[in-house]
Amino acid sequence: MEIVAFGVQADERSLLEKAFDGHHQVRCLDVFLNRDTAPIAHGYEVVSTSVNDDLSAEVLQTLAAGGTKMVAQRSTGFNNIDLEAAADLGLTIGRVSSYSPYAVAEFAWALALAVNRRLVRAANRTRNFDFRLDGLMGRDLRGRTAGVVGTGRIGEAFTRIAHGFGMNLLGCDLVENPECVALGMRYVPRERLFAEADLITLHVPLVGDTRHLVDAAALAAMKDDAILINSSRGGLVDTAALVETLKAGRLTGVGLDVYEEEAGLFFFDKSLDVMDDDILARLMTFANVLVTSHQAYFTEEAVGQIITTTVANVEDHLAGRTSEHMLVTRGQLPAAAR
Repeated sequence: MEIVAFGVQADERSLLEKAFDGHHQVRCLDVFLNRDTAPIAHGYEVVSTSVNDDLSAEVLQTLAAGGTKMVAQRSTGFNNIDLEAAADLGLTIGRVSSYSPYAVAEFAWALALAVNRRLVRAANRTRNFDFRLDGLMGRDLRGRTAGVVGTGRIGEAFTRIAHGFGMNLLGCDLVENPECVALGMRYVPRERLFAEADLITLHVPLVGDTRHLVDAAALAAMKDDAILINSSRGGLVDTAALVETLKAGRLTGVGLDVYEEEAGLFFFDKSLDVMDDDILARLMTFANVLVTSHQAYFTEEAVGQIITTTVANVEDHLAGRTSEHMLVTRGQLPAAAR
């Protein structure tokens, strides 16, 4: 059987082809799935997608009409998929429930250290042979407070690194992680975490209750010299409110690997285009802000695990099996996903 995969990155292609070799043929496309490209999938029973593909009801209807029966998403996040529409169409939707938590946690720390020690500004200066230290002063993290919003596998990995730095640990989650508690983490209400933490990092999924988790009120509660890191989902942060906060001269640094309107921007070369996203354009003007293009997950280990799970999801679908990775199974939507 031949599978079509949308939104395949150049470094991902060989891994994807190798993983399916001996099982199925895979047609790898660098274009993303949307209403215009959905007809390409006509005749393919299985379609594989990335987190920035559009799997709205309209696109799913086009896929189903063309004979698609399964969508195998190569990511943990699935906020781009209309699950109820998929269930109504009788589709099977698989995702990757988990992969290397260290990939994202380590990248979140890379962002935190970079904005704290002004590494981008310093590197740009030295390339121009400007070796002054003006404006490059950072802070020791030892003895300061890290606030971890979401203490699952990624949040726990971030916490372990923070513990290694000798930081005080605050956590916020629906359920306490005993591994984090053992490291000395104190669980507090979200409002207290925002108010007391020197470094705040987000590791929760994007659902209705977490959209704009960091809004104007949360930003106002933060210390003027706090550092904010988001390597989870762009919609967790109200970016317009963040811009206003930065314009007021608040926050020592912000590291963002995700952006709430990143679809159609991230993973593309827009260097020759006029940037018509005024909020993102303004955000990029702040010297204390570092934006990367959703690459926290992008390590050999993590991508390898993502692809291995994707192959397993396809095999489960063809064999009529279900697993923890299935969000919708032949039109059946689990109660927890509704």
